Amino acid sequence: MRLDKYLADMGFGTRNEAKKLLRSKAVSVNGLLAKNGDMKIDENNDVICVDGEQVAYQKYVYLMLNKPQGYVSATQSSVPTVMDLIQEKFRDMFPCGRLDKDTEGLLLITNDGPLAHQLLSPKKHVDKEYYIELEKPATEGDIQAFEKGIVIDGGEKCAPAVLKIVDGNSCTLVIQEGKFHQVKRMFEARGNKVTYLKRTRMKNLVLDESLEPGEYRYLTDDELVGLKESGN
Repeated sequence: MRLDKYLADMGFGTRNEAKKLLRSKAVSVNGLLAKNGDMKIDENNDVICVDGEQVAYQKYVYLMLNKPQGYVSATQSSVPTVMDLIQEKFRDMFPCGRLDKDTEGLLLITNDGPLAHQLLSPKKHVDKEYYIELEKPATEGDIQAFEKGIVIDGGEKCAPAVLKIVDGNSCTLVIQEGKFHQVKRMFEARGNKVTYLKRTRMKNLVLDESLEPGEYRYLTDDELVGLKESGN
């Protein structure tokens, strides 16, 4: 791998910016000052340092974010995005899937495109679980209707979903799709309104409740293995 690509992948800007960093004599390879961005390195064995701090190569990054309200699930926007909350600057990171601006909860931030495709493809039927508070209590009729498949506005039919009443006006819902504003539209089709929405699980990745809204952490090895396993 070229040294300038290594630096760019690890969040030190574009390749041109990485070359400026090299010219400033801030980069060393195996203890020797590096001058040329086209220098070939072994990303798995060579020791790369920037300003005296070792930079370990990591091809993919996986972060669990507890998304707060008020942020959109995008990489760029005229309003605050979830990426504004992430201090790590690995190259090409993006939110895996979308949560509405006023929706909270579990959001995977990664630069692993193939894994994101596996999790988001409708053909993979990946579970997504939500905690929901409603204007009116859900009913047994709602449970049966969701199980059969709700027809939302526009005549679009949703796949069967699992609705469970928690207490009073709160419930949980497991869906395997990602239609635009789907959860809200499903309840609207039943004459109800979502007043609070939080995603708590994606596949077998469960939101770490110790994370405050806006906080994130790296996935554990076990969590990552679970995400990559076949099945829901």
